[in-house]
Amino acid sequence: MFKGLVLGIVIGILLLVGCLYLYFSLGFAPVATAAHPMPLERRLAKLALHAYLDKQQHSQPLVPADEANLIAGAKVYKEQCATCHGLPSEPKSAISKGMFPAPPLLFEGVGVTDDEPWETYWKVENGIRMTGMPGFKGQVGEKEIWQVTMLVKNADKITEPVKKELLAGNSTPMSMAMDDMGSAPAKESKPTKETKPSKATKK
Repeated sequence: MFKGLVLGIVIGILLLVGCLYLYFSLGFAPVATAAHPMPLERRLAKLALHAYLDKQQHSQPLVPADEANLIAGAKVYKEQCATCHGLPSEPKSAISKGMFPAPPLLFEGVGVTDDEPWETYWKVENGIRMTGMPGFKGQVGEKEIWQVTMLVKNADKITEPVKKELLAGNSTPMSMAMDDMGSAPAKESKPTKETKPSKATKK
């Protein structure tokens, strides 16, 4: 009886693995960002992320959440984060609308204000696989990442100077690129050389 139980478990596992392989290899799995998520995709992704984060070191913020650091964080946020995560009272960008899973708008609703700073710092530094969230380690300095972290941690109570810095220029990398394309001066046609009139033949 024990052997039969073990054999049944092994056969069940092999059937499950085979079904998963066919699901992906035959093209049934959704791959477009507009498609519905796979069964249990969101739940399993969150489960894996939180289980992994629970094992990480809980670092203390390197900078205080004072206005100077929040303004400095706003400058980095505009350059690196705003295209996906938005700006205060501004509409979503075309990039964020086309992403799956949808990136949270960090200045609307709760954002990540209820997350611990160390968790947000880890996500910014390391990124999150299969979400479109890149890791900025080696691209942005540790202090700058902490400044951005403290900014989004306090996104629900930013001061007017911080908001002013966030909206100054109101330019994300995509809008800047579009502006550059739209404002590119047209090539001026080179003036054609005027042909000198031929000398009239003397009569």
